[in-house]
Amino acid sequence: MIFCRLLSCLLLVGRSTAAKNAEILALRHEVAVLRRQVQRPRLSWADRAVLTALAKHLPPVLRRHRLVTPSTLLIWHRRLVRWKWRQTAIRSGRPPLPQETVALIQRLGTENPTWGYVRNQGELRRLGNRVAAATIRRVLLRSGLPPAPQRASQQTWRTFLHTQAHTLLACDFMHVDTVFLKRLYVFFVMEIATRRVHVLSVTAHPTGAWITQPARNLLMDLDDRAGRFRFLIRDRDSKFTATFNAVFAGNGTTLIPTPPQNPRSNAFAERWIRTARTECTDRLLITGERHLRTVLDQYAEHYNAGRAHRGLDLRAPDDDPNVIPLPATTVRRRQVLGGLLNEYHPTPPRPPYRSQETPSSAA
Repeated sequence: MIFCRLLSCLLLVGRSTAAKNAEILALRHEVAVLRRQVQRPRLSWADRAVLTALAKHLPPVLRRHRLVTPSTLLIWHRRLVRWKWRQTAIRSGRPPLPQETVALIQRLGTENPTWGYVRNQGELRRLGNRVAAATIRRVLLRSGLPPAPQRASQQTWRTFLHTQAHTLLACDFMHVDTVFLKRLYVFFVMEIATRRVHVLSVTAHPTGAWITQPARNLLMDLDDRAGRFRFLIRDRDSKFTATFNAVFAGNGTTLIPTPPQNPRSNAFAERWIRTARTECTDRLLITGERHLRTVLDQYAEHYNAGRAHRGLDLRAPDDDPNVIPLPATTVRRRQVLGGLLNEYHPTPPRPPYRSQETPSSAA
């Protein structure tokens, strides 16, 4: 900026006095116009330095009518003095909590909505953190978490799904258009905890009676495990009649209708529909009900036993989570649906071949 100002001064030397006076008058008028529009301009430190240096060469009368007056220059000087002699403020009181402790308090408050401040204090002490209950209250309120009674009453649908996943079933309908432009409907049920899918029935004319009998068959197939499921999530379709509700009510299962126009309330079933379409039905030409039932039976078997799931630590629903497979020397591929899907299974290494010793060699 200094170089540009010096260069402009050198250029002004060659100009006539009349031109300079005309430019000064034009600049004064422009400044007057801008002052009517801008109440308080913002100046940088470079602008302040240039105006301070040029103000020394102006007559005292002209200094009072500038954008920067002598009083403003004195204010800038006092600010510089304060900035030079300022000291870092020393905060009084207790030192702040470490970020790890704050994150742990927020985690305990979020994951345990029924825990009060003293209960969180006791849990933190067991984990080796001595924090006062008032501090825990302040941290939780700052994070937007109300006291325990309010947090317990504000249970969201997502929290309900996570806490009750092992007792939840979800059902829904899926439609597939055949090669002859005929629409078929598929009724399926999913176990939320294990993501296991049961394809119950396929038809072109869905009715209330059509889904009632497959519901009875499902409870018979579940046998002893049927008593574990306390809730069934379904939408508000008219095909879910009172007879269908009575089948699960006899098993002690409570039916929970999803809110209107809220597919996220049945997110697990909706996700399976998208997965089945992406991996299976959208890549095949379906000819009829029998063909679709065969395809979906094979895909459900692959989904339950041969497909890794993100929500299950990259395991299949039928995999034993306590078994760690040993490394295999040979990996074999099994094609599903004519090569549309692939499953890979390890083959354990064969034991080394031992030749049988003859009696004469042993002797």
